[in-house]
Amino acid sequence: MERVYGLLGKTLSHSFSKDYFTKKFNTLHLKEHVYLNFELSTIDEFPELLKNNPHLKGLNVTIPYKEKIIRFLNELTPEAKEIGAVNCIEFKKEKLIGHNTDHYGFKQSIKPFLEPQHERALILGTGGSSKAVAYALKSIGVEVYFVTSSEKKGSNYFLYSQLNEIIFSSFKLIINTTPLGMAGNNEAPSIPYQLLSNQHFCYDLIYNPAETPFLKYAKDKGALTMNGLSMLKQQAEKSWEIWGK
Repeated sequence: MERVYGLLGKTLSHSFSKDYFTKKFNTLHLKEHVYLNFELSTIDEFPELLKNNPHLKGLNVTIPYKEKIIRFLNELTPEAKEIGAVNCIEFKKEKLIGHNTDHYGFKQSIKPFLEPQHERALILGTGGSSKAVAYALKSIGVEVYFVTSSEKKGSNYFLYSQLNEIIFSSFKLIINTTPLGMAGNNEAPSIPYQLLSNQHFCYDLIYNPAETPFLKYAKDKGALTMNGLSMLKQQAEKSWEIWGK
């Protein structure tokens, strides 16, 4: 019997997951396994997707549905509940269980490169991915602040307009979790790149293109840079582990 897995999102032409899992299934000689892209114009189409795909065994979830999908699920793991975002759905005995493997993938990818000066992080963006990144960083003792374009409640937020030399000298780790710079989008987060130095580590969750404008500007200032490909591979393997239980 066919076993269907897939990626849930809005625009998936840039996606890595379908190729990654198709190659994996071929390598493992899992001929009955297929991985499909499921593009939904709105999350309200999700019940119809389930109805039309009775052989679904697991799903990954990408922007903009990592938070919106939660109301359709029966359970959340403790990590997914605390993060408030889901990027992996387990189909288990008629139940849909929401997991977050983004935090695991991010932590595994970044840990070997962190140095003592990376004790505080600026996270650009406040979406579902930013929450997973914050959860991962806090779990290894890094202090986290978010950068946003609109006022938020709480003391751990900066506006983009507030970023200055004092902040950049205190925060040597900067992570872009926004879609700015994704394939087809040549923009970059509006930060003062001239304040970056070789003490900074700039990480972009985007993996396509391999070097976004954000990473290029950071590299030009001598900063250590990294894209999201390693994170993506790590979280994909964690998803496969969950589905195979």
